[in-house]
Amino acid sequence: MNRSAYPLKLPVSIKRAAERLAKEDGVSLNQWIAVAVAQKVGVAETANEFFARRKEKANPKQLLDYLRSAPDRAPDACDVVPQQLKRKVGRK
Repeated sequence: MNRSAYPLKLPVSIKRAAERLAKEDGVSLNQWIAVAVAQKVGVAETANEFFARRKEKANPKQLLDYLRSAPDRAPDACDVVPQQLKRKVGRK
């Protein structure tokens, strides 16, 4: 296996937590971080593959037909974004 060095700068709190978890797992901090990065890469690649497959099956006409069939009514109260949150994200 080829290896590459990368100078990693972590916030102190994250490094301490990673050190604690590595110790609990009985591995080095380096090994623990390598596994964590590998897991994240796997998740990201799996998600990309999933959405690529979904995109291939997408049918914009069917989606538009579905959206046109939605009832023309106000959203339920639980689906309305409160005004103060709209202002926080720059919406009017």
